[in-house]
Amino acid sequence: MTRDQPSVAQLEALVAEQAALRRVATLVAGDPDAGRLFDGVCREVGRVLGVESANVLRFEEDATQTIVGAWAAGGAPWFPAGERVPLDGETVSGKLRQSGRPERVDDYTGVNGELVKRLGEVGIRSAVGAPVRFAGRNWGGIVASSGRPRAFPEGAELRLADFAELVTAALANVDAREKLAASRARIVEAGYEERRRLGRDLHDGAQQELVGAVISLKLAQRGLAQAPDEAREFLDEALDQITSGIRALRELAAGIHPSVLTDRGLGVALEALANRSPIPVELGALPSGRLPTAVETTAYFVVAEALTNAAKHARCGHVHVDMRVEGRWATVEIRDDGVGGADPSAGSGLRGLADRVSALGGSLDIESPPGEGTTIRARIALSGARSTAVCSG
Repeated sequence: MTRDQPSVAQLEALVAEQAALRRVATLVAGDPDAGRLFDGVCREVGRVLGVESANVLRFEEDATQTIVGAWAAGGAPWFPAGERVPLDGETVSGKLRQSGRPERVDDYTGVNGELVKRLGEVGIRSAVGAPVRFAGRNWGGIVASSGRPRAFPEGAELRLADFAELVTAALANVDAREKLAASRARIVEAGYEERRRLGRDLHDGAQQELVGAVISLKLAQRGLAQAPDEAREFLDEALDQITSGIRALRELAAGIHPSVLTDRGLGVALEALANRSPIPVELGALPSGRLPTAVETTAYFVVAEALTNAAKHARCGHVHVDMRVEGRWATVEIRDDGVGGADPSAGSGLRGLADRVSALGGSLDIESPPGEGTTIRARIALSGARSTAVCSG
């Protein structure tokens, strides 16, 4: 064996590490419980490095850290999951917070700090760690600890980086599941509220008109023989009430799904929206052919909500609407020249649109810097449906 060739022990260690990474990746893909997943990561890290303890930790805003995953070779973890501990600058976790890079401490002897004191009490003498980044920030880290000083070979902290990337993937999975659950709950509640609204509108509008028509018809029926002129008045009144009731039902139906969208397609429906808008609307590229019904309906309500918000809040003089179809995606963009500063969390309208778009596997993005107008961009998945639509200016 030459100097540059790895030894049998090194090859065995590499194989064991790759096997551990595969097991962690399987956990990330399959286990929805974050606690079990993080504990499993710690177990694999501890066994690969041959140490006594491993933890996954999350940095908090108040200069502390919360243990979210824990494992110890001897049984009970030295720092169990759920415990919040100090975050000192000269510990591995403190260094991870400051640098965002893999770190190590070969010997805690002579190092001061509240956390170092705790580490000494449980027998930790050295440690290595790698940062975990999530959502563009330094979220936390993985730390492996030993009761022996200088227990870790050179580069051990770098080996943890692969495990840290899998923790990032796990966080993304957990976050996506939580957002999906919240989105589904809002969609269900929105459905309940919409049914309640329709019930109120039917009771207060069309139903009252039609009930009045029935009463007028009954009065006319009774008076036909004895007072035909009076009966004719009741018939005229009933006709007016029925006409009004039909108009109310049509308005309700239009609020559920505009007939022009069903009959003539999205392009014509958006033109109708633009014509009704109190703010001048310029229509750019629009689909000339038909798209899947769910896509057309979602795009229509995205534009409708955006125009409503612009009229109510933007104080703008102009709105521009574009829509294009590329591959598996339809993208709708609405731009205004108003005051900006739109807050998607302030009301239910935009949040409801985001839920509607995400239900089709898409996304809703809002750019609204103060004083620079607002851009709402919905990217809607075509769900594999074939379409011959072509965008034209």
